[in-house]
Amino acid sequence: MATPRPTPIDFDDPAQREVAQRVGRAWRDIRRGASMSALVEYFFGTGDDALESGQMDTLDVLVQQDAWRMGDLAEALRVDPSTATRAVQRLERIGLAARCANPKDKRVVMVSVTDDGRSRHAEAHARRLDALRAIMEAYDGKERLQLAAYLERFVMALDEFVATHRAKP
Repeated sequence: MATPRPTPIDFDDPAQREVAQRVGRAWRDIRRGASMSALVEYFFGTGDDALESGQMDTLDVLVQQDAWRMGDLAEALRVDPSTATRAVQRLERIGLAARCANPKDKRVVMVSVTDDGRSRHAEAHARRLDALRAIMEAYDGKERLQLAAYLERFVMALDEFVATHRAKP
């Protein structure tokens, strides 16, 4: 699906301003809904066993391959290397990830998911699939394709905005 050419937004136009407000409210509601304690508990557990969303994001990436260089992991997570390091440290403390030196270059730190980490990820992944199934069942086949395309474009537009507005050191 080709990305259409962007058209300027005129916030002085009441119709365009209304659409922008609807998108803003939906974005806020998605953020709030995704952070509701009931949903977080359903996805990530409760009590001492609960994971944080950043830890789950890290597990999501770690299970994709046997081992990751810390820099590559940070890039895949779209975070600073220090943020990825802290996420891995938290996962290490609870036995879901492990770090070791790269056998080919001892200066490079590699990180991988443990068997317990794979198990925790599989459990949470199954719960998220249940939620995704329920959400997607609200749409017919064509709408699902459109939803996917629109969400992908939303993420790309957000990434482009961040890239052009990132604070320069």
